[in-house]
Amino acid sequence: MSGINPLMPAIKRFDLAYSIRWNLFLITSGALLCAFAMKSIAVPQQFIPGGFFGVGALIYYKTGLLTPGILFFLINLPAFILGWYKLSPRFVLYSLYGMVVMTVAFEVMDINVVIHNQFYAAVACGVLNGLGGGLILRSLGSGGGLDIIAVYLFQTYNIGVGKVYFGFNLALFLLCLTIMPADLVIVSLILVFISSAMVEQTLALFSQRKVVFIISDHSEAISQTILDSMKQSATFLKGMGAFSKREKNVLMTVVNNIQLKKLEEITFTHDPQALFIVENTFTVLGSSFSKRKIY
Repeated sequence: MSGINPLMPAIKRFDLAYSIRWNLFLITSGALLCAFAMKSIAVPQQFIPGGFFGVGALIYYKTGLLTPGILFFLINLPAFILGWYKLSPRFVLYSLYGMVVMTVAFEVMDINVVIHNQFYAAVACGVLNGLGGGLILRSLGSGGGLDIIAVYLFQTYNIGVGKVYFGFNLALFLLCLTIMPADLVIVSLILVFISSAMVEQTLALFSQRKVVFIISDHSEAISQTILDSMKQSATFLKGMGAFSKREKNVLMTVVNNIQLKKLEEITFTHDPQALFIVENTFTVLGSSFSKRKIY
């Protein structure tokens, strides 16, 4: 197997993904969206958003002490102390920045979105919160304490991050069922479900790629044009025709949705008889793409 791997595009992608400005932009944007969703929709409707903010909101609804934002900040502190000693300082500092931005934004925002139907409010809050959470998770940080605990448990005991969230929120909503109206708990569950789905969709916007296999007698010429005009890496895989028993190169490359049409044009310009196979993929790490996120 051989490959074409231009260096400059790789350096640019890595510089962007690991640049402080880019990460702070993602975290700030995501935290502001989450704060807006919580302050303007969730708290006025008395929703339980799940996670540590959900715990803070529940305490606020039942005691009136402090505010959900301040309670969220205080509940997070022990998790950040744990993360500082057990995880990388970079991950913890980015996460701490996100928590501070969200707390401050929650406290200073004074925008009330009036939505009379609770189901509509849950949908709107879930979409905004999920979008914000997805932006934060695209950075080298996270959204707060439960993320830190989940990563720590995963690295130390191999407990899946999703299982930690599921277990925590299951316990939280079972508690809510004993002290809150069932209708409110159910609509809060809808909010959490929509938020989780929106996080996945937001991450897919950044991560979705197309794996393309090109089978052609002109694969060398196609690969050179890809390299020259698209500045895109490619790899040759050795293949053999089942009928002809002839060896030939299978060209494999990974592109985004925008690049796909251009790649198709290049391929069939060189060889109208080429076989052009496209598959969806959501995680591409290494080479000239994203590096693995290290906590």
